[in-house]
Amino acid sequence: MGMMAPLAAPEIDERTDLDPADAIDPGWQTVVWNDPVNLMSYVTHVFREYFGHPLDEATRLMLCVHHDGHAVVSEGMREQMELHAQAMHDYGLWATVRKVPAP
Repeated sequence: MGMMAPLAAPEIDERTDLDPADAIDPGWQTVVWNDPVNLMSYVTHVFREYFGHPLDEATRLMLCVHHDGHAVVSEGMREQMELHAQAMHDYGLWATVRKVPAP
């Protein structure tokens, strides 16, 4: 998505001692991160094709990725968020799963 300053490493949840309750906890997010490879039009296309977002929402999320370095593209149960992150990887985007931050 163009030339940008280096990004801070995202927080990646790599715990191996997950509580089984996490599987049904809806408090997880899929986060897509900016990268120097994918065009903004491609990221918008992925958000439209995979998540079914209308053009304006897909564009808003893409601009968050571009300007803020990342965007939360989905929230829900951990297993579903992991599937979304894997799908983003399959499209060539950089995505991670994280617990919803405390308010």
